[in-house]
Amino acid sequence: MARVRPLSGFPELTPRDRVVEAHVLSTLREVFALHGYGEIETRAVEPIDRLAGDSEASKEIYVLQRLNAEGDAEAKLGLHFDLTVPFARYVEENQGALQFPFRRWQIQKVWRGERPQEGRFREFYQADIDIVARETLPEHLESEVAIVMARALGRLPIPSVTMHVNNRALVEGFYRGVGIDDVAGALRSVDKLDKIGPDGVRAELAEQGVSETAADAALELARISSPDASFAAAVEDLWETTTKVEDPSDAQEQLARGIASLTALVESVNAAVPGTAVADLRIARGLDYYTGSVYETFMDGHEGFGSICSGGRYDSLVAGGGFPGVGMSIGVSRLVALLLSAGLVSATRGVPSAVLVAVTDEETRAASQGIADRLRDRGIPCEVAPSAAKFGKQIQHADKRGIPFVWFPAPDGDGQVKDIRTGDQVDADADTWEPPAADRWPGVSAADPA
Repeated sequence: MARVRPLSGFPELTPRDRVVEAHVLSTLREVFALHGYGEIETRAVEPIDRLAGDSEASKEIYVLQRLNAEGDAEAKLGLHFDLTVPFARYVEENQGALQFPFRRWQIQKVWRGERPQEGRFREFYQADIDIVARETLPEHLESEVAIVMARALGRLPIPSVTMHVNNRALVEGFYRGVGIDDVAGALRSVDKLDKIGPDGVRAELAEQGVSETAADAALELARISSPDASFAAAVEDLWETTTKVEDPSDAQEQLARGIASLTALVESVNAAVPGTAVADLRIARGLDYYTGSVYETFMDGHEGFGSICSGGRYDSLVAGGGFPGVGMSIGVSRLVALLLSAGLVSATRGVPSAVLVAVTDEETRAASQGIADRLRDRGIPCEVAPSAAKFGKQIQHADKRGIPFVWFPAPDGDGQVKDIRTGDQVDADADTWEPPAADRWPGVSAADPA
């Protein structure tokens, strides 16, 4: 038999780590549903031409093909590498049955053929929320999506987060006003600021034909950040002191709209979830295709992890036009892997059982099984000891599995239950005894900051 070799990029978690992942997923589902978002699930495959489009994504697509298939239609299918492409197709196909604005949450696995590394997988869970309109999307929904996601992250046992937000209209209006015509190209260069530094950005902008004065202005804009509306005054001051094109009126109007939109976003999010949003004009990722707000979310004290949640507003979900929307996405598997590897979260136990029912001898195993079934009937997860070993060994078995309670049957009653963590042991009735709420099911807790 060939030796089993790990397959990189396709994670398989231990039961204990799966508890953490399941907790994250269930928390997200609950918060999304509480805010009126409906769940959808799309098929795992799409036509390759739809998945790839005109982008570089074709390099990452896993092709789906049956063995020995000879050129049939299935050879042109691929596994989806995100949830946006299938969502766009879903809305287009089902628009007659949907109520707009349509609020959706979707949590599914996706497959992406990129190079595996820490926190980067080829198969992973992604969680998305979006609000899509048929024709026009009210601007206040840009704040709603950010608030819902901030509340969802706030319910997870992770460090606090800061959501860095920017606005396409603000940046584009400023760039156009100082003479930058290729806004998308300039944004892609500014997005590399952390990697190549200011001089590297200036060099790239110069290659795009951007003047030295305009490049300096773009870098100054990127330095502006504030946790409130005070960023607006800094932008306006920079605008007043920067050399502009001959007639900057249209650009100035666009800039003003962007400032107003970003101000409303920061104030709305911080009113709902205090201390969450920061206006950060350095955030450029995604602004070359998003048309309004853009979001990048970082865990406080762990910014080196990179953004754990991002998104923005778009004018058209469907390639042919129509369906403006706004959405955010979490790479759940990446987030869970980072939390586990950094020791920031842990599960209370790796098995569902709260109780191990001991077996006195094999002749009375049926009695032990009866006690276990009565506990299960009341929603208490439990299991029966695998052998009638000495009680000390049965306790050791429970301890190794992380089971907090051991039940000792008695000939003339249900017996006693022992908390093996504290040593407390009391008489108990299988029809009335309750474990502490925190012990009924495995839980997840954040690591002690100390």
